[in-house]
Amino acid sequence: MNNFLKQTLASLVGTVLGLIIFSGIGTTALLFLVFAAASSQDPGPLVKDKSVVVFDLSMKISDREPTASEVLQNTLSGVAAQRMTLRSVLDTIKKAESDSRIVGIYLDATSSSGTSNLGYASLKEIRKALTEFRASGKKVVAYGMQWGEKEYYLSSVADTIVLNPFGAMEINGLASQPIFLAGALQKYGIGVQVVRAGKFKGAIEPLVLNQLSTENRAQTQQLLNDVWTEWRTTVGSSRKIAPQQLQAIADNQALLEAPTAKSNGLVDQVAYSDQVVADLKKLTNSDQDDRSFRKIDLSEYAQVPNKSLPVERTAKNKIAVVYAEGDIVDGQGEDGQIGGDRFAAIFNKIRQDNDIKAVVLRINSPGGSAIASEVIQREVKLTRQAKPVVVSMGDFAASGGYWIATDSNRIFAEPNTITGSIGVFGVLLNGQKLANDNGITWDSVKTARYADSQTLARPKSPEEIALYQRSVNRIYNLFINKVAEGRKLPVEKVAEIAQGRVWSGVTAKQIGLIDEIGGLNAAIEYAAQAAKLGKDWQLKEYPRESTLGERFFGRFVEDVSTVLQVEKTQTIPPNLFMAEFQKMQQELAIIQQMNDPQGIYARLPFNLKIE
Repeated sequence: MNNFLKQTLASLVGTVLGLIIFSGIGTTALLFLVFAAASSQDPGPLVKDKSVVVFDLSMKISDREPTASEVLQNTLSGVAAQRMTLRSVLDTIKKAESDSRIVGIYLDATSSSGTSNLGYASLKEIRKALTEFRASGKKVVAYGMQWGEKEYYLSSVADTIVLNPFGAMEINGLASQPIFLAGALQKYGIGVQVVRAGKFKGAIEPLVLNQLSTENRAQTQQLLNDVWTEWRTTVGSSRKIAPQQLQAIADNQALLEAPTAKSNGLVDQVAYSDQVVADLKKLTNSDQDDRSFRKIDLSEYAQVPNKSLPVERTAKNKIAVVYAEGDIVDGQGEDGQIGGDRFAAIFNKIRQDNDIKAVVLRINSPGGSAIASEVIQREVKLTRQAKPVVVSMGDFAASGGYWIATDSNRIFAEPNTITGSIGVFGVLLNGQKLANDNGITWDSVKTARYADSQTLARPKSPEEIALYQRSVNRIYNLFINKVAEGRKLPVEKVAEIAQGRVWSGVTAKQIGLIDEIGGLNAAIEYAAQAAKLGKDWQLKEYPRESTLGERFFGRFVEDVSTVLQVEKTQTIPPNLFMAEFQKMQQELAIIQQMNDPQGIYARLPFNLKIE
């Protein structure tokens, strides 16, 4: 079905563009052409008896559906970019567990760039689903060429792990290596002044320091230790290897060739892909003369019509799942952002929908605009007064991402979720030196002392800094009080655990910032119980997925322009130098997204990445 749609739409878009230019056909006729072809009868994927579901770990997985730009880009380029939502992955694995035609899952880790973009909390949820699949008596087989910690964390759940004889495993622990821009900003004459509340609020450090502060280093080390401990415990339990032995491997070996990986118990077999295929042929009772074993891709299996499986629940009662993924920004926000006004409107609509009996807010956000966070949080609080609101934290739910969670009935997170970071900051830039060095100066005429306090022409005076600091302190105290009220904790305790400090999910539970360790499905089940729905409910997801027509025609001109620009810039895969350059681009992109009207933010360190 994916190939059919891709090929059909790729051809149609080219045809439609030609018709627009040369024939002047109206919009209604064009839409008719597109939908008539795209909606032609398709019986769906065929699932043969004794099939294996192939889970390609290079597939991109995220909470949200692909944006219109991404859909259009893939269609025009003809690139079959596999992508699924996390919810769809979990549901599809669960579906395979109860499908008598499926005998196993094959984890293809020969190219695993997709899982490398996921955080450990998302991987934990997928791993749990695979564990339950295996517990049903069905097989899980993993095969790879080059395993890192993330890929192996997921693959270690398998009954059989096979490494290519020419392959290797990198088990060398976890690290975080932020990039600092202070030297470059100083060199080019960009002045930076900061105001903040919370001694651990490290979000501003890349702009004003050349290395981690003592406080930021301490909290990052503790976070890494928590995630690494969970990794060693989980992997060790599956492979029957003591966590201390895994630590010794990371300290003394780091990069293991295939025979060494096997002798250390990390893999079960060292074999080539054709040998793995031969074993899977036996599992699926495939003819040995067949080119491959009996299989179906995970993304294709997700499209199997429900009529061939147990009937999917349908009910009038709804549980809304709201996916808040990306930076929190003021206004409506763009694709991949959490716009304060847009998400407030979503909760307002949900609150007034009598068919929706409970809400699950799924958060995957490092935070952002303090005002936008407050706008969303207010609507969450009002919604909770009408129906249960349960939070499910993904890889990140920190700072502003935690702010919007505070007034929920219950908060779920994985042990390796990154959360907390209860603190705020402001960044005040000026271009005085840059301009002066190039012969540019300013002068000012004003009617009041602070009339030009928003200027970029000079640094802020001590008196102006004091004004900004007062505003930051006010919002920080507001943040602390909201956490204390929502979590039913003494203000003094919240003030102690706040300070902008980042916590892992497991530690957050110990100090009262979350309620339960668990993933998205656990949060949904709890919401059903809280609303006393039993099994009489159905999910309804927000933000609403765009229709095919909206994706292709709603922002058509803008999307085509974006696609053409992307096509020009796609070249060879980046090397290590380019990877560092891309880090810098990401830092600058984050700065560009900072649009809080008061210039105050509740956000994680700019580019906290565990590698």
